[in-house]
Amino acid sequence: MLNTALRRASLLIGLVAVALVSTPIRSQEASLRGFHPDDVAAQREREERFRAVPDPARLREYMRVITEEPHHAGSPGSRRVAQYMVEQLSSWGLEVRIEEHEALMPMPTERVVELVAPTRRSLSLTEPTLAEDKDSGDAGGLPSYNAYSADGDVTAELVYVNYGIPEDYERLEELGIDVEGTIVIARYGRSWRGIKPKLAWEHGAVGCIIYSDPREDGYFQGEVYPDGPYRPAFGAQRGSVMDMPVYPGDPLSPGWGSEAGARKLDRADASTILQIPVLPISHADAQPLLEALEGPVAPEDWRGALPLTYHVGPGPAEVHMKLAFDWQTRPLYNVVVRIDGSEFPDQWIVHGNHHDAWVAGAADPTSGNVALMETARGLAELLQQGWQPKRTIILSAWDGEEWGLLGSTEWGEKHADELRANAVAYINTDGSNKGWLSAGGSHSLQQFINEVARDVPGPRDGGSVRDELRARRLSQAQDDDDADAIAEIEASETFPISALGSGSDYTVFLDHLTVASLNLSFSGDGSSGGVYHSKYDSFDWYTTYSDVDFVHTRALSQTVGTAILRLADATVLPFNFVDYTETIGSYVEEIETLHDSLAEDGAPDLDLEPIRAALGRLETAGGAYELALARLDGADAEAVAGRGDDLAELNRLLYTSERALASPVGLPRRDWFKHLVYAPGLYTGYGVKTLPGIREGLEESEWAEAEAFVTHVADALDALADQVNEATALMHRVAG
Repeated sequence: MLNTALRRASLLIGLVAVALVSTPIRSQEASLRGFHPDDVAAQREREERFRAVPDPARLREYMRVITEEPHHAGSPGSRRVAQYMVEQLSSWGLEVRIEEHEALMPMPTERVVELVAPTRRSLSLTEPTLAEDKDSGDAGGLPSYNAYSADGDVTAELVYVNYGIPEDYERLEELGIDVEGTIVIARYGRSWRGIKPKLAWEHGAVGCIIYSDPREDGYFQGEVYPDGPYRPAFGAQRGSVMDMPVYPGDPLSPGWGSEAGARKLDRADASTILQIPVLPISHADAQPLLEALEGPVAPEDWRGALPLTYHVGPGPAEVHMKLAFDWQTRPLYNVVVRIDGSEFPDQWIVHGNHHDAWVAGAADPTSGNVALMETARGLAELLQQGWQPKRTIILSAWDGEEWGLLGSTEWGEKHADELRANAVAYINTDGSNKGWLSAGGSHSLQQFINEVARDVPGPRDGGSVRDELRARRLSQAQDDDDADAIAEIEASETFPISALGSGSDYTVFLDHLTVASLNLSFSGDGSSGGVYHSKYDSFDWYTTYSDVDFVHTRALSQTVGTAILRLADATVLPFNFVDYTETIGSYVEEIETLHDSLAEDGAPDLDLEPIRAALGRLETAGGAYELALARLDGADAEAVAGRGDDLAELNRLLYTSERALASPVGLPRRDWFKHLVYAPGLYTGYGVKTLPGIREGLEESEWAEAEAFVTHVADALDALADQVNEATALMHRVAG
């Protein structure tokens, strides 16, 4: 929350707004932000026609075809899916092509894990075929492994490190246990998987095993597949362990697009490839390893749900790991649709979901990918009816996301200059499930996505998407007996969106190119975690335990498509800077709390006043812009349309506003990441660190670094306020 001075400024702006705008509630709730009133009826009618197109039967059929065989990146199956999409999209009259890139993608040639002391036992490292799942025995799928593990042949004592996150190593130190020279075994959860072997190596371990404990996603949660949705005994979670918080994409081409003939780093110089061997295993394979451990009994909160006493070690369990990989550069097939804009062709709305999977990938990513296909078909139907968007729309099905956001990153790096100049917004999806809307992204788009959710029918027959989400949030707050949360939800129809770190294809757009972005899905009613990244994430699993009737998948397509239509056709792009100011203000308060806790241990003073002052200026600028935008309601529509040059420049200022928050030199220890407000944490992986230059400087006791980034953030916020003021002046000219 903002400090007292900013709250007073916000209140003053609100009072002025009430005085100058005759119908503020209608402006926010009944009209469409950025549309002239004369255009609203036609826009709403167009959106209704679009939302009538996505068809659950078609969504189901697309998924059946795509998941028929494994289609990991770099495989013939991936190319087959790309070609299938091209055939479908072309048949609807869309301009579509495959853009090829390439990336280093190591595939396993040898995987051995065996207990060699105090007894001998080889682990199966296999997921058995199930008679109830027609795809679980498909040939050509990748075995369970972690992409970008190091090759290695090591034998060492075993140590159990719980989740293998920083606080777990602090606990081990308290217990007097050193992992140097050992193989560690960590359970999945509480952090992105790549952090676990990274920390193990930094603490001197020579190997890392990651297993799926049934407490997280197996029988402790409910019936296991095929009798229920949760992970069976021999189910294992594949996944990349690339050090993505340093940079995602091809490890050999950081910062530039990887194509045939392009320059490459030597593999030895690629800083995102792991230094020790690491392998994922099932809990059935983990149990004999954990049973062989002695040493201290694990702390209570370290104990999983296996029927054994959890010990930490080290030993007497001794493990042999031998891993080898075929380190080849392999092709990526991005499927790209382009619909040219009629008035502002150099303003781009970009939407993407990936098409590659670890095996069949019904939930991740095909549920989101088939929604993208129906969004494309809905737009194609409108084109056939004579509509042409004002702005260019680009739809992309990315390849290689599972390996480390390969396809989207290489495409974004190749087209970086164009995207910095032209990209209005990026909307990401990455699979979906039953439940309620989940939205994260740039807070300049928070009000916009609330308006979209207000107008899209919910999949649960409980009103709009926003109505259903509000009811869900209220129910959760009541279950938690959280009076403050209940009061806050009851006082507002709107919902907050979360901040984004990394973990999906928005990363190159938001974190590197600083393009305003959204990540959307439905979730919360059931879980795909039990089959996540296993061979059991299949068509049979999805159509039995997830969105069985595909109505949530349809709602995702309808929500994304409505957002695309509004961004493509709004007279004035629907950015809002009051929400952004309020949100950043809350991050400043968190930083202050963090600093206060560190000051007790000797952290020097940190003056956050420059950021607060800059936020005050941005708050004033954002409020003034809202007043100027409100004048659009009363402006002459023909006069507004005749001010095309002013409109183009106004919208350029709005959609490039996020660029003001870019650091020219990037973040410390990872200059690929440019955004000063959002970034994945160096030791959280996917999890976001807001105001990362300051926050991580404090966490790492880099006091000068934190102080320097206070200045960087304040300067960026001042620049953003100046840009918003320019937009306000132009908005007055446009409104006449």
